[in-house]
Amino acid sequence: MIRTVVNFFGDAKYRRRRWWLFLLVLAATLIADFLVERHAGENFWDAIPGWGALIGLISCLAIILFAKGLGHRALMKDEDYYD
Repeated sequence: MIRTVVNFFGDAKYRRRRWWLFLLVLAATLIADFLVERHAGENFWDAIPGWGALIGLISCLAIILFAKGLGHRALMKDEDYYD
C-alpha cells in the first residue's frame, strides 16, 4: 500500500494525474467555500466567496518562494566551500 502511494507521488509518469488531483482538491475547496453560510465578518473581505481559498493559496506560495530564496541565497554553499 505505502509503495503505491510513494510511487504515485515520486514517479514522473504520474505527473498528469497528480496535477488533476491538485486541481480537483483546489476546486472542491473553492466550491465548499461558496457553500458556507456567512453570518457577520469582521472585515469586508470576509464576505467575499473564495477569499479563504485564495489567501491560503497565495500565502502557501509565498512561504515556498521565501524558503527557496532563503535557501539559495543564504544557506547553500558551493561544492568546494570547505576545501
